[in-house]
Amino acid sequence: MAVPSALSVVIVGGLHADARRAAVARLLADVPGSVVLHHDLATAAAGTVVRTIRDATGIIDAGEAPLVNDCACCALREDLVPELRRLAEVGATHLAVVELWDSVEPKAMAEVVTAGGLTVTGVITAVDPALVLPYLANGDDLADGGLAAAATDQRTVADTFARQLEYAPVLALADSPEADDEDRELLAQLHPTARQVPIGHGDLAGARPELARAARAGFDVEAAAAAQHPACALLPAEADAHGVSTLVWRRHRPFHPERLYEALEDITCAAARSRGRFWLADKPDALLHWDAAGGALCVESAGPWLASLPDAAWEMVPPVRRAAAALDWHPEHGDCCQHLVFTSPGLDRDGLESLLESCLLTDTEYAAGRDAWKRLPPAFDTLLEV
Repeated sequence: MAVPSALSVVIVGGLHADARRAAVARLLADVPGSVVLHHDLATAAAGTVVRTIRDATGIIDAGEAPLVNDCACCALREDLVPELRRLAEVGATHLAVVELWDSVEPKAMAEVVTAGGLTVTGVITAVDPALVLPYLANGDDLADGGLAAAATDQRTVADTFARQLEYAPVLALADSPEADDEDRELLAQLHPTARQVPIGHGDLAGARPELARAARAGFDVEAAAAAQHPACALLPAEADAHGVSTLVWRRHRPFHPERLYEALEDITCAAARSRGRFWLADKPDALLHWDAAGGALCVESAGPWLASLPDAAWEMVPPVRRAAAALDWHPEHGDCCQHLVFTSPGLDRDGLESLLESCLLTDTEYAAGRDAWKRLPPAFDTLLEV
C-alpha cells in the first residue's frame, strides 16, 4: 500500500540529551501539526522498548514494542516504520519528528525510514558546543554509562558521538554559556559543511523558523552514506584558528606495517578526532579505514582500491567513488594513498607529521617493489581480524 507523500520525517539525534530535547521542543513549537515519536531504550533490560508519541501539548499515545533478538535497536526498527505509516495514512500530521534515544545513530534510522517508503526531509544532530571536546575525549564504553543499545554493543561514547555529529547535515546548537571560541571552532572544523542552527532553552514563544526550514530542506540518504564512506568521505580541510587545528596529511607511499603499528598509540592520542583512509605495504590492494576518537582506534578493510580492480569492474563503482579516486590519482599507484585528517585543540602539527613520515616505507624499501612489500610482517592482521 502506498504511503501518502504529505508526511515529512525529520530525524533528531545526539548524545547531548538536553540539547536534543530543546531542538525537538523548538520543532514542535514552530511547526503546526507536528508530532514527536520517541523509543526509550532505557527499559530494554526489562524486555521492552517504550514508545511515546507527543505533540506540543503532551503525550497523545504510548505503547510498548517487544525486543527483537534481544536487541533494542532491532525493536525500534520493527516498530518505527509502521507507526510512521499509520501517521501518514491518517493524514493529520505534517511533520513527524523521530527523536532518537541517546546512543542511536541517525544513519541507520534514516536508511530504515527511507527503505520503508517514507520521505526523510532532514537529519539533525543536537549539540551543546561546550560538551564537544569532553565527549570526543570520552573513551568509555556506552555500556558503562547505561547507553548501550544491545547486550553486544561495544561502541564507545567518543566514536558514537563522532558519527552522530558528522553524519547530520544540520547541527542544532543549544544555548551554552560555558562554550568559548575554542569549543565553537572545534565544532566548525570537525564538520565544516554543516548548517549550524541556534536553538534556545528558554521561552518558545519567540519562534525561530530556521530549524523548521532545515527539517524540511530535503535529505539524500545515498549521498549522506557516500560522504561517510572511507573511499570517498568528505573529510575536513586544513584549518588553524582559536587554538584548534586540522591537519590534512596526504602521501603516495605505503606505510611499513610494523613501524605504523608501533606508533599507533602516539598517533591516535595526538588528536581528539582523526579519520580517513590509509595504505599498508603488506596489503597493497586493500583500502583501509582509519577512525579514531577518545584515544581509541578502529581500523577495517573497506574493500579494494579502485586501481586494484579490473577495468570491467569500474562500471559497477558509483560515480562518486570514481570522482574521489580521480582526485587522488597517481600515475604509478592510482588511488592508493594516505589521506588522514587530524583535528584537535593544541595539535602538534610538526611532531605528528614527523611521526607519520617515519612510518612510511624508506626509499630502499619502496624501491624493492610490491612483491617485497607483501613479505613484510603482517602486524595489522589481528586488528583487521584476518
